[in-house]
Amino acid sequence: MKEYRSGQIRNVGIVAHGGAGKTSLAEALLFNAGAVNRLGLVDEGTSTTDFEPEEIKRKVTISAGLAPCEWRDHKINFVDTPGYADFVAEVKGTLRAVDSALVVLCAASGVEVETEKVWNYADELNLPRIGFINKMDRENADFFGVLDAMRERLSSSVVPLQLPIGAEDSFTGIIDLIKMKAITFASGNKFSEGDIPDDLLEKALETRQSLIEAVAETDDDLLVKYLEGEELSDSELINALLKGIAQANVFPVICGSACKNIGIPQLMDSILSYIPSPDNKVAVGFQPATKDILERKSMDPFSALVFKTTADPFVGRLSYLRVLSGSMKPDSILYNASKEKTERIGNIFTLRGKTQDGLTSAHAGDIVVVAKLQETTTGDTLADKDKPIVYEPISYPKPMFTMCIEAKNKGDEDKISNALNRLMDEDPTFKVRKDVETAQLLVSGMGELHTDILAERMKRKFGVDVLMRDPKIPYRETIRSSVKIEGKHKKQSGGHGQFGHVWLQLDPLEPGKQFEFVDSIFGGSVPRQYIPAVEKGVREALSGGILAGYPMVDIKITLYDGSYHTVDSSEMAFKIASGGAVRKGALQAKPVLLEPVYNVEVKVPESFMGDVIGDINGKRGRVLGMEPLGKGISMVKAQVPFAEMFRYTVDLRSITQGRGNYDMSFAHYEEVPQRVAESIIANAKKDKAVEA
Repeated sequence: MKEYRSGQIRNVGIVAHGGAGKTSLAEALLFNAGAVNRLGLVDEGTSTTDFEPEEIKRKVTISAGLAPCEWRDHKINFVDTPGYADFVAEVKGTLRAVDSALVVLCAASGVEVETEKVWNYADELNLPRIGFINKMDRENADFFGVLDAMRERLSSSVVPLQLPIGAEDSFTGIIDLIKMKAITFASGNKFSEGDIPDDLLEKALETRQSLIEAVAETDDDLLVKYLEGEELSDSELINALLKGIAQANVFPVICGSACKNIGIPQLMDSILSYIPSPDNKVAVGFQPATKDILERKSMDPFSALVFKTTADPFVGRLSYLRVLSGSMKPDSILYNASKEKTERIGNIFTLRGKTQDGLTSAHAGDIVVVAKLQETTTGDTLADKDKPIVYEPISYPKPMFTMCIEAKNKGDEDKISNALNRLMDEDPTFKVRKDVETAQLLVSGMGELHTDILAERMKRKFGVDVLMRDPKIPYRETIRSSVKIEGKHKKQSGGHGQFGHVWLQLDPLEPGKQFEFVDSIFGGSVPRQYIPAVEKGVREALSGGILAGYPMVDIKITLYDGSYHTVDSSEMAFKIASGGAVRKGALQAKPVLLEPVYNVEVKVPESFMGDVIGDINGKRGRVLGMEPLGKGISMVKAQVPFAEMFRYTVDLRSITQGRGNYDMSFAHYEEVPQRVAESIIANAKKDKAVEA
């Protein structure tokens, strides 16, 4: 691919709800640009950007796929993103790297849940957007219905630049409302331009008038001119449109069919005509030492943001960079300003799906890939060492779906650790931690599909078969009454014997106090040298519990009496005596099982509040209150047992049609209801018997 300057580049993220046809559209765009010689199909597993085995198998986009092409002496970097909530990291990373979003909507399904979400992500970044109503050839296609839904649920500033000619089987072309021409398509990727059909002319004039009105509202001078009844020239209309799009105040909408290749060349022309190039973009970051705000224009010293990382067992780590200022060449040294490390780069290339295309240089605005950076990860800033800058890292949602992961085959534990670390490099919403209490390795992702696919990748990329199961819950045990108990260990088998004798008092403590050991021995009934052994025996007994094997907490144990033998007493004897006393005494002190309870904050549209509250109540939760957040969204605050929250990500999506999200944090431990406790204790005893 030849060298392109900033003004000749466009960066476009293709975003949508799953099933709207993003990947098919990316394929059609590449085909029309001559970047591929035939139209690949998602259903046949031949599309350019969905090349991972998991994507081909499931027929969904999982990873953001780079799809650069050349069109009218420009380079357009398309990035095809996933349409499912589990892979939001790929969408968020992409939107930080591009200068605009191409929001794809199905002409039959209209505005769906993920459409709203990606639109809001673009809003947060103030990104220019073009709406593309795809599948106009599909049954029940309704261009104007989708347009109304966009205005109602996305923005009132949505304006059509085209109208369809026909719909469903009769969809044959489009009307360009700027040129006021009809473009009809024939087989073989051919189209012709002519006059608007008489039966559509009135609708075209009416829609063009509403376009002029919407665009005029973005410019005070034009609005005055329009209100005074003066005609706006085409150049005035286009200039105002360009300004409104660049400022994300106007959102043009066009239409077509990716599968029938109708309207695709016009879409590419619209991207060049209406989407701003990156040469005038100003990137804002901060000086790493002083934290002062800095700006970088395209001609300033080099800087780039790493927005995506992939781990390949053969090639190694691939880092996707958006060059924000300056330029870079192969075989040079870059400075990682985020980590204050120097990185050497070899070749610079672009990727079209999995096909590499080498580059001799990369200028501000371009998206490129480099291999085998040692220290650099997603979100890092690469910069000129003499003029360092750090850009804000990409913001990702917190992963809330957690599973326990285990090797299917013994001896694969080390391979698991390496594979998980490599996958965390790829995906910032994938987290791994070792639970010290349950000794389990836990993985967290955005949902069940997310963790399933990560398990598949571990097997394919790193040869590790794993099992996923629900994590163990870190229950606790405690007592509800006080008791005094004697513990004695006496053993005589010839020669040196064993003797230890203690009197302990067990008292419940306030929740959260954990454990207190009190030495109340007077007169030397238990010699000082044996006191630490008593405490050690007590702690070991508490760690094993007495109901279901869970640690005992919130207990005060007082050593107040005992006796010893001058010859036979030992630390071991007192340790055994005190441990036995604790276990025997705890059984008499009304022992109970405790479970972790979490604070949960659920943000949902108000129309789903009743269903969400009902579900929380069904999970043994307590609703603490509700708080309106504006824009029809409210927050439900509750406390819910952790045991009920494992699959809440899945449940909440089902209840709210994917519109709800939540966060949770540990609150406290509280007593498990007896019926539930009996089941937990019975299962624990059964597991112990199996292990034995």
